[in-house]
Amino acid sequence: MASMLLNSMRSCSVSPSWGVQFVDHLSNWYCLKFPLVQTKSKKTLARPGVKNIVLVEGVRTPFLVSGTTYVPVILMVNFTPIVFCLGFLRGLLNRTGIPKDAVDYIVYGTVIQEVKTSNVAREAALGAGFSDKIPAHTVSMACISSNQAMTTAAGLIAAGQSDTIVAGGVEFLSDVPIRHSREMRKIMLSVNKTKTFGQRLGLIGKLRLSHFSPELPAVAEFSTGETMGHSADRLAAAFGVSRAEQDEFAARSHTLAKKAQDSGLLQDVISFKVPGRDIVSKDNGIRPSTMEQMAKLKPAFIKPHGTVTAANSSFLTDGASAVLIMSEEKALAMGFKPKAYLRDFVYVSQDPKDQLLLGPTYATPKVLERAGLSMNDIDVFEFHEAFAGQIMANMKAMESDWFAQTYMGRKSKVGAPPMEKFNLWGGSLSLGHPFGATGCRLVTTVAHRLQKEGGQYGLVAACAAGGQGHAMVIEAYPQ
Repeated sequence: MASMLLNSMRSCSVSPSWGVQFVDHLSNWYCLKFPLVQTKSKKTLARPGVKNIVLVEGVRTPFLVSGTTYVPVILMVNFTPIVFCLGFLRGLLNRTGIPKDAVDYIVYGTVIQEVKTSNVAREAALGAGFSDKIPAHTVSMACISSNQAMTTAAGLIAAGQSDTIVAGGVEFLSDVPIRHSREMRKIMLSVNKTKTFGQRLGLIGKLRLSHFSPELPAVAEFSTGETMGHSADRLAAAFGVSRAEQDEFAARSHTLAKKAQDSGLLQDVISFKVPGRDIVSKDNGIRPSTMEQMAKLKPAFIKPHGTVTAANSSFLTDGASAVLIMSEEKALAMGFKPKAYLRDFVYVSQDPKDQLLLGPTYATPKVLERAGLSMNDIDVFEFHEAFAGQIMANMKAMESDWFAQTYMGRKSKVGAPPMEKFNLWGGSLSLGHPFGATGCRLVTTVAHRLQKEGGQYGLVAACAAGGQGHAMVIEAYPQ
C-alpha cells in the first residue's frame, strides 16, 4: 500500500509551503472577516418529529503538559482522577446555574482507567454533590471517548429517556496505574489463599528479582504491537508528507492557539486551584517555535530517518472537560440560550495497521451524506490533531479520487477542508490532548467559532486507536 499511496499522493494539492505564509497574514484576515457577523441563512437540519438536541454549555480545565503544574494534586490524600473532575463539574453548574437535581443522567469518557473504580462518572457525580438518584456510567473509546459520551447523551435524549445530561471526559496522565508483573501478581493472589505461615513463606521463597519489574500501561496497539507514533510516521511516508510540511503545520497550530489564548477566545477554560500553587487558568503547552528550532529535533519513533518528532506530535496531557446537553424544548423551558444543535454523527473503523489514523477521511463523507450537506456547506472545521503528519495524510487522502475509489468504495474524493476554515484556534498539537477529554473541547470550540464567525454548520472529526474514527455535524443556534 505504501508505494502505491506515495506515487498517487505526490500530485495532491496540499503543498509544503503554505503553513508559514498562512500564519503570517491570518490574524489580520480573521479580524477583517469576522468582526461581529450574523449567522448565515441556510437550510436547517431540523427534521419533523425528531427532537432537537442542543449544546447549552461546555467547559474544561486548563490542559497542562503531564508532569507539570497538576503534579501536586497527586499528593492529595486519596487522590484519583475523580478528585480532578469535581472542580470542573462544579464549574459547569456554576456557569449554567442549572440545579443539580435537574440533571437526568451523567456519562463520562476516559482511557487510562482508574483502578479504584471502573465508573469514574458515578463517583465524580456523587463527589460533586449530584443526587445519588441520578444514573451515571463511564465509556472508553480511546481518543474519541468523550465523543462517545456526548453521542450517548444525544441517543438517550432522542429516545426520550432523558432531557438533561452532563457528558464529558477526563485523563490524568501524570499518575497512571502501574501494575506488578504477572508473576508477582500470581504469587500475591496465591498468598491470599494460604492457611498457614509456612505456606506463605513457601510462596515468598518463589520470588525472583525479575518479578519486581513493573508493567506500565501499554502505548502500543494491542492488535499490531506498533505505537501510534510509529504508525503516524509510516502513514506520513506513505502519503509523501515531508518533515517540513509537518513542522509547518505544527507551527501553525501553536501560533493560532497563542493568538486565540491572548485574544480571550478560549472561553471554555475554567480556572483550577492546585493545592500549594496559584490558580491555573491557561493551557501551558502552547509554545510557538521557528522552523529552525523545530528542525533541530531528532525523529522520535523511526530513527534515524523518520519525520515525526516531539515538536510535530501532540503531547501527554492532563485535563478534563464537560458539556451540558439538553433537548431544545427543555433548555428553552428552563430559560437557557443554547449555543448549538448537535446534528448527525457517525463512527467508523478501518485497518488498524496501515490506516490507523485515517478516521477523519472515512467519517467525513459519511456524516455529510447523513446530513445532506457537502464540504462547501461547512463553515467551521475542527479536527483532532494527534500528529501533524496524521492531519496532512488525511488531507491528501481526502483530496484523492484514487484513494476514495480504491479503499473507500466511493466514486470520487470528498475534498480536503479549506485551511482558512480549519482549526483556527489551534488544536491538539498545541492546546494538548487528554485522551478522554478532547472530544468535548472540539465540539465546544465549533459552537464558539460558529458564534464568532457567523457560520451555520461545523464539522468535528477525529481518529482513535484501534483504527476507529468519529465525525459530527454541528449547527449554530440562531442568535
